[in-house]
Amino acid sequence: MITSAMGSATDWTEVRDDFPILSSVNARGQRLVYLDSAASSQKPISVIEALDRYYRETNANIHRGVYDLSERATAQYEAARATVADFINAASPREVIFVRNATEAINLVAQSWGRRNIGAGDLIVVTTMDHHSNIVPWQLLAEERGARVAAVRLTPDGQLDLDHYRGLLAEQPKLVAFPHVSNGLGTINPAAEMIRLTHDAGAVVMLDGAQSVPHMPVDVQALDADFLAFSGHKMLGPMGSGALYGKRALLEAMPPALGGGGMIRKVTLEQSTWADVPARFEAGTPAVADAVGLGAAIEYLQAVGMEHIAAHERALTARALEALREVPDLTIYGPADPAVHAGVISFTLGDIHPHDVAAILNEENVAVRAGHHCCQPLMQWLGVPATTRASFYLYNVDEDIDRLLSALHRARAIFAA
Repeated sequence: MITSAMGSATDWTEVRDDFPILSSVNARGQRLVYLDSAASSQKPISVIEALDRYYRETNANIHRGVYDLSERATAQYEAARATVADFINAASPREVIFVRNATEAINLVAQSWGRRNIGAGDLIVVTTMDHHSNIVPWQLLAEERGARVAAVRLTPDGQLDLDHYRGLLAEQPKLVAFPHVSNGLGTINPAAEMIRLTHDAGAVVMLDGAQSVPHMPVDVQALDADFLAFSGHKMLGPMGSGALYGKRALLEAMPPALGGGGMIRKVTLEQSTWADVPARFEAGTPAVADAVGLGAAIEYLQAVGMEHIAAHERALTARALEALREVPDLTIYGPADPAVHAGVISFTLGDIHPHDVAAILNEENVAVRAGHHCCQPLMQWLGVPATTRASFYLYNVDEDIDRLLSALHRARAIFAA
């Protein structure tokens, strides 16, 4: 099991061995090749054991219990918050709010900051490549408040058209929401430059980090991000875990999005007052074990080293892009340059439906995603109903790419027959 930074000579096969599910084989004796980490990652044994240990040894409600179990649970929950804050270089753990996933984080900002700051006629800017979770909440808010939503266009190779972006910024939007990395194309967007331009225009930024935080170093202070959302289940953590980062001044000016226990300072029958952040945004009994599991996942990632993980994925992506271009009738969507193409590769194979491609790959025990990837505006822009998507993570190795290619050649052969 990985216990410390592994350096440049990382044995990525050894990393894979830390993930119990990846040792499974199908009826034909083929090892599982998991290429769907953009949807949800697998979990190392250290995370599984952290969850088990919490429920065996610590399980209790937090913050107000004066008995040992409750105090230990509270300490572990808040230690996990500090771990998250350190991981993204937040100025304070109080800038980290635990949520179930990036979707909930974005909705929290829309319902709290958005209702307080967006009014009739205001402009909200999104992008054509956004996940539905960074489009729909803003559409709902715009409909409620009489605001409008406009989307940044894409260049032919699947990058954001920054000239069009600057044109939209000239219209003085109140908020800009965009993905750090596209889950449908793998495009790595120039977040620091875009945030600087956005702030120069007087707008606030909601950065969707669901596909970046798990895979590369993300420093919210260096980026100067106003809000950052990410999901634990995409970064080795439990499903139902995630975090919203927000600059403290913004959070302290926001009203709660949910009311109930834990988020109050005082309640009378006439009125209530709110707890300080982050408790103000964590109404009810939280998912304590999942937060602890997320902390354990981050500790694992830090032990391997985010720079090493990013370099490994860049190498895998470069090799896969080159190899896939040699497959007849296969079209890759997104940038050709691996420097701006993360480990998410969307493609179509001739006129074979992506679901059929994925089904054939499944017969070879190669797990990929097929569909619109919650990016229907992007699919419309591409002119396809769906794509097949292979996505890489730290537990993938060169052999996985070979297995993907072999399975794709089999799919071609089957549908050519």
